[in-house]
Amino acid sequence: MIGYVTLGTNDIERAAAFYDALLGSIGGKRFMDTERFIAWTVSPTAPGLSVAKPYDGKPATVGNGVMIALVVDSRAKVDALHAKALELGGKDEGAVGLRGDNFYAGYFRDLDGNKLNVFCMGK
Repeated sequence: MIGYVTLGTNDIERAAAFYDALLGSIGGKRFMDTERFIAWTVSPTAPGLSVAKPYDGKPATVGNGVMIALVVDSRAKVDALHAKALELGGKDEGAVGLRGDNFYAGYFRDLDGNKLNVFCMGK
């Protein structure tokens, strides 16, 4: 159902470098790129993630309670993507681990303070 998610940024170049490296590590590539907006996906038929300077010209802010979840297909990929986010300057918002019986996840904030989660289901 989700086509793509957009996160606001006040520094498009810095956000682009962060997400090029982070999403590139799971096969994500840019599919749209302008001065104000960049979008990545792993497939033209899969949901995407984008960053944008706010259209209204006001500063981008972080939504309290808003979080973007990135799904991968293994715990090793959860571990790797969470570690990559921190390596790139992201902030830990919840260590990687099992939550419940089958939900394995780690939480982090990007360079603009947006909260993301990387997860997989199953063992």
